[in-house]
Amino acid sequence: MAVVNGHGATMAGAGADPYGTIRDVTILIREGVIDWIGPANLIPVDAVSSAREVVDLGGGWVTPGLVDCHTHIVFGGNRAREWERRLEGVSYQQIAREGGGILSSVLATRNATTDQLETEARVRLNRMIDHGVTTVEIKSGYGLDLQNEMRMLEVARGLSDLGVTVSTTLLAAHALPPKYAKNRGGYVDLVCEDMIPFAAGAGLADSVDAFCEGIAFTVNECERVLLAGIEHGLSARLHADQLSDLGGAALAARLGARSADHLEYTSEAGAEAMGEAGCAAVLLPGAFYFLGDGQKPPIDALRKHDVPLVVATDANPGSSPTVQPLVALNQACVLFGLTPAEAIAGMTRLAAGVLGLEDRGVLEVGRRADLACWNIGEPAELAYWVGGLPAQAVISGGRRIR
Repeated sequence: MAVVNGHGATMAGAGADPYGTIRDVTILIREGVIDWIGPANLIPVDAVSSAREVVDLGGGWVTPGLVDCHTHIVFGGNRAREWERRLEGVSYQQIAREGGGILSSVLATRNATTDQLETEARVRLNRMIDHGVTTVEIKSGYGLDLQNEMRMLEVARGLSDLGVTVSTTLLAAHALPPKYAKNRGGYVDLVCEDMIPFAAGAGLADSVDAFCEGIAFTVNECERVLLAGIEHGLSARLHADQLSDLGGAALAARLGARSADHLEYTSEAGAEAMGEAGCAAVLLPGAFYFLGDGQKPPIDALRKHDVPLVVATDANPGSSPTVQPLVALNQACVLFGLTPAEAIAGMTRLAAGVLGLEDRGVLEVGRRADLACWNIGEPAELAYWVGGLPAQAVISGGRRIR
């Protein structure tokens, strides 16, 4: 395959050219990886004419395929009525305490058939692919028992037949099931002693996650969950400091988690700990926007301590009902003050790092050929257009899937 007649934002750049621009680029793909990339006038003789397939950019741009490293796209039902209640003045925390929030999605997910969960998740993921996604992380967390958590992970794994890479995360420590309202320790035991070993042993999860928050799990409970996951060979992630500062960012850093996510209430000490540990910050502007929160993540402190700034959709039914990654890029710039180059790097190279997939996220020889082709005049347009434009072509592992 050859990609021709346009420009490349390799995302390998820095300084004056953070996009790593190659004007009049040609990319040659062989056996699923990038075999050659450079200006067209330097291309090997007859390389394009001998390619089995040619993708013509038409003067547009090609970037690495987008990596959405934080989603919850397998779920049943929706929470539109709860959204209405919040607009009427009821807080997210109050709705959760009344049995709504995550628990209402748990009920809808448990009641849905596996076919329903799969069909609805496919619609969501296809929309993401239309907008350039070639790698997606999908969390469980709406089952909260062994059977349904594993069912969610199985559905997520099955979505890889759409041509994208699917990374799965066990988020059983998402909320406390009503059955365990008076036995928190018993539920944490279930997560650590049953769910994590089963998911790891069956190859259903790549990572483990927990929601460290006043309406969810304590720092000590989350530490136990992440350590159990690490013991069983899973990488660690953490929902941290979204609604209050419980020290989640510092916990993620101390345990060597790949990322701490949300971070609206993270202190500078937490940001410093993340920087020292190499723990990435996954920013989720969709949730910040949809919940109407007034507290932004400490972007300046995260930059000061060289914390990688990653951007994801957080696609979920309660706090970020969007499956459009380009919306998240726009929100990261407008709401959090990222530059377009920072935002795009945060959904390509840096997001791939969060998933431990160092073979993608940059356009260079030897990398996996995950590419998104766009009808735009400059890379910043990906974050400029609210809602964005569908990709002209999407290539995953050297195979065109759009």
